[in-house]
Amino acid sequence: MARRAGSNGAETAEKLRNAALELFARSGYAAVSMRAIAAETGVQAGAIYNHFPTKQDLLNDLLQVHMETLLSSWEEAEKPDLAPPAALENFVRFHIRYHLTRSREVFISYMELRSLEGENFSAIEALRRKYESFPRAILEKGASDGSFDIIDPQVTTMAIIAMLNGMTTWFRGNGRLSLDEIEALYVRLVARLVGQKKED
Repeated sequence: MARRAGSNGAETAEKLRNAALELFARSGYAAVSMRAIAAETGVQAGAIYNHFPTKQDLLNDLLQVHMETLLSSWEEAEKPDLAPPAALENFVRFHIRYHLTRSREVFISYMELRSLEGENFSAIEALRRKYESFPRAILEKGASDGSFDIIDPQVTTMAIIAMLNGMTTWFRGNGRLSLDEIEALYVRLVARLVGQKKED
């Protein structure tokens, strides 16, 4: 894990994280060296190891921070008293807004998870499963009370998340539709996907 000591050290570590995030997203984890990350920030090559002993530690740090921040942000946005249709809409809107500002993190989280080793992989995978459990619980509740017509809540959960994450690869703020319009459209698409019953 990263060394976390002193304001200068913390600032340098953050610069290294940002550089690694950019380089991993652009070229892929395997193609990027620690020396390249150091050069991107102007840090001496040997000094990077004071913050991240290995490239694996740096990747793990990026994915862990991404997932932990995502989970804490959802806990603040979650409204557990909502009925399933409204709760699902709340999740969709949260997921879109959160991830659109973090396209590099989303890309690395999915494309480079395979590059994590052993316990690092297991820990990040557990955090992902925890996040996925939130929309799945909404779907299961909606299927149980008749709000949704779902064959398999777990598979449907994965389909919804994959569809929402896809926005990070194509959405542009200057496109034909505004973010508000796209968001509303995705809410409707997800409602159809889960067979949401129309209100009378």
